Amino acid sequence: MTSSIPSSERAPHRVRRGVSLYSFQEEYFLRTLSVEDCVAAAADMGARGIEIIPEQSIPGYPRLTDEFVARWQEWMSRYGTTPVATNAFLDTKLHPGRLLTLDEQTASVQRDIDIAVRLGAPIVKATINFSPEVMAASAPYARDQGVRFLLEVHAPFHLEHPWVQAHLEVMHRVGPDVLGLMPDMGIHVRRFPRVVSERALRDGARPELVDYIVRTYDDHGDTHALMDIVNYRGGGPVDFALARQATHYIWTEPKDMLDHMAFVGHVQAKFYEMTDDAEGGHEFSIPYEEIVPVYADGGFDGYFSSEYEGNRHIQDVFEVDSVEQVRRQQRLLARLIGEFA
Repeated sequence: MTSSIPSSERAPHRVRRGVSLYSFQEEYFLRTLSVEDCVAAAADMGARGIEIIPEQSIPGYPRLTDEFVARWQEWMSRYGTTPVATNAFLDTKLHPGRLLTLDEQTASVQRDIDIAVRLGAPIVKATINFSPEVMAASAPYARDQGVRFLLEVHAPFHLEHPWVQAHLEVMHRVGPDVLGLMPDMGIHVRRFPRVVSERALRDGARPELVDYIVRTYDDHGDTHALMDIVNYRGGGPVDFALARQATHYIWTEPKDMLDHMAFVGHVQAKFYEMTDDAEGGHEFSIPYEEIVPVYADGGFDGYFSSEYEGNRHIQDVFEVDSVEQVRRQQRLLARLIGEFA
């Protein structure tokens, strides 16, 4: 499949570039980057769509002050960026001994929708633990507020998973203008992430077991049998952890999303390791060169939002440079959507 999109040959699309501020979690945690610094870094890469996790980046969350909103709006204006999505997390066990009721969960969602509206973001991401019932109950409020509420399809879940199928039934009933999908590109991990297996080796995993786990995944073998095999071969805690991790990655064909493209409103462009080779760099595990053209051909209208998650796997030996990693992915995305044509 081609690695770029000649506009004269492909269906109209509006694939744009954005960044989830989650990508800079290492530097934000260490206070070497502020929220404004993260926005500025994204703008410097030409990534104009900003995705924010209020729980992570807004002081005093869930309380949203007028002062923060004013600063946020000023940043968007100063750096030429636009809010595209916020993230919602649903704590279902706030009360000891019982789950939150449907009404309580819906009230939590409404609070997160209100935050998105005040920040000017038209999309709210629902993590995979949101039930179809919560999505359905929250849909009228989302419609009234002009917000699109999207379920993150996150590995090891996939389109054919019963949980996602139940959500799709609700989405078809309510309509794609209100409820939809936010695919996380972790559902397209073709090769086992190298930064993960190398970290396991540094943590004491046995090389022969690491090699067996990686080869099983890369060859599309039975990853769910790995725990037993590691046990039979006398593996230790790190080996078991790596075997378990192998069941959390999946490979699904990007074209499988085409039948659902009307419901896709945003893409979490997850990545673990951007190389810097002569061709301009690529993601070691996830073949964006195949994924982005599928979305473009399908007429996707939205943002590929960089989500860097490699930091936690290299921080024991390297100084994490999330900005450089995101910059490399943004160069790749720009090439793939035809900005360099």
